[in-house]
Amino acid sequence: MTTTPASAAPETERTAHQSRLRNPAKLVPELGKVAGALFQATGNGSIPKTTIGLVQLRAGQLADSTYLTVLHTGNLRAAGETEERISAVASWRDAPHFTGAERVALELVEAVLTPNPHGERVPDELYARAAAHYDETALATLIMAIGQVCFFLPLALIGKPLPGVSPAEQWRD
Repeated sequence: MTTTPASAAPETERTAHQSRLRNPAKLVPELGKVAGALFQATGNGSIPKTTIGLVQLRAGQLADSTYLTVLHTGNLRAAGETEERISAVASWRDAPHFTGAERVALELVEAVLTPNPHGERVPDELYARAAAHYDETALATLIMAIGQVCFFLPLALIGKPLPGVSPAEQWRD
């Protein structure tokens, strides 16, 4: 294991065009395989890509990650999603723009990412509602989509990539 000696000052300077972290795919080459496997697992067609995008946008919002919010907003726009639905993700509970399946998916990502002071984060009742909208493969895929965005949360929050800038343009080598 390689660590930075305690006497060494951490590198904190960066330009306005750089992430705090050097290119994680070069630092940990296995990252590309993991990211590819996650993308393949969530892209199996059992749930709409739009649902995945909405869930991942909500995760970015909940984590207060401008990078992930901008990324997933852009992905949804590129997929032809309407501005009304994209904007309504932040207030999805009272927005008329979502299907029942999308609502339960958004509720699941919120349950996973926010504490519940009154009990389980994902109670049996929420799981049952999700299972009413998704077969087992789709539900497992939805869980993987939540896991996919959660996998990248530390890179977004700690590495602090620049919102709206492609990884190739911003990662320091």
